[in-house]
Amino acid sequence: MPRPLRVAIVGAGPAGIYAADALLKSEVAADPGVSIDLFERMPAPFGLIRYGVAPDHPRIKGIVTALRQVLDKPQIRLFGNVDYPTDISLDDLRDFYDAVIFSTGAMADRALSIPGVDLDGSYGAADFVSWYDGHPDVPRTWPLEAEKVAVLGVGNVALDVARVLAKTADELLPTEIPQNVYDGLKANKALEIHVFGRRGPAQAKFSPMELRELDHSPNIEVIVDPEDIDYDAGSIETRRGNKQADMVAKTLENWAIRDVGDRPHKLFLHFFESPAEILGEDGRVVGLRTERTALDGTGNVKGTGEFKDWDVTAVYRAVGYLSEKLPKLPWDLGSGTVPDEGGRVIEEGGTHLQSTYVTGWIRRGPVGLIGHTKGDANETVSHLLADHADGRLHTPASPAPEAVDAFLAERNVRYTTWEGWHRLDAAERALGEPQGRERVKIVEREDMLRESGA
Repeated sequence: MPRPLRVAIVGAGPAGIYAADALLKSEVAADPGVSIDLFERMPAPFGLIRYGVAPDHPRIKGIVTALRQVLDKPQIRLFGNVDYPTDISLDDLRDFYDAVIFSTGAMADRALSIPGVDLDGSYGAADFVSWYDGHPDVPRTWPLEAEKVAVLGVGNVALDVARVLAKTADELLPTEIPQNVYDGLKANKALEIHVFGRRGPAQAKFSPMELRELDHSPNIEVIVDPEDIDYDAGSIETRRGNKQADMVAKTLENWAIRDVGDRPHKLFLHFFESPAEILGEDGRVVGLRTERTALDGTGNVKGTGEFKDWDVTAVYRAVGYLSEKLPKLPWDLGSGTVPDEGGRVIEEGGTHLQSTYVTGWIRRGPVGLIGHTKGDANETVSHLLADHADGRLHTPASPAPEAVDAFLAERNVRYTTWEGWHRLDAAERALGEPQGRERVKIVEREDMLRESGA
């Protein structure tokens, strides 16, 4: 009797769960069946949604509801707190599975090569996001002494960082932020936040809804300089062909022409300012130097040679995320991704690394919204299933599910399960209940493991 197709998925964020869902909806799932194990280095699943989405975005976090329905399926097991490759290597995975899908995402900051980037007071946005999202592997405190702060970048992460810095701690208290984050934000001295983009309003990568949400806070006055509202032929073409870009530009235009109000925290959105240098004294940030840019007709910009120094004492770099290199897999250093064709991992020379696949940000880089990873997963899984049908997958030596449990036990790997997530979830909700909050996130890894019953 044919056994189920055994698939390991490394990374239990949206990309990995979408891949599991695609496998479950395939014809192979009906006959002979699929058996899927998700390996996640954090004790809890959901990846970017738990540790990358700002706490005041419950709408996005609502995606978890759909992901939970997938993980509830009996064909899926979760192994949390299991690190690739420390706890389980690619060779180990090959012993147990017909195929392996990597969906490890991106959580590090992309480098920004300007002078002063290493000064005290210069921070990567990814590190700050990890702090306010209660990631167990980062410090529990964050220095929030600066009254004037710069944020470099015009994507949604830059908006998240600017908004969290500009809001009061009490505004964020109804969310799931842990106590240490609330205490840290309570001491935040920031009164002015300056967000800088080197191109114009039509090229900003904000989502329209996220941008508009900036103006919903009773404490944040959003300010746009009318001189920054400028379009060339390329910008106009972008607005005509991209509804989201047009909506963003209209919002910025409306803010530029209104009178400045009296909300206590000021959030400035600057365009046509390219970061040139982070200024320092005695090893600390004392300012930011930008070069004014101008549109060149195509929607791109060129420097004007006109520089300006901004009075800020902290700089947050939100210029993109970067994935970590995965041992035993080929790597494109420039893009920070695993080379692939349709989700098949491609080695140097153009051959497919047998039975090995990628999906999500580790495959195409940290671009697009969470929902975009679903199409990615469908494509990768379709090629995995085609390889299965054509007999191109390797045959594992120990395909029985219990072989994985025995392996982890022998290695003394303390892992969490899907049942354990339900226990952790209940513990976090119980913490929030006395305050009328949906949950309070548990931060310490050891506490997460204990509540999960690991």
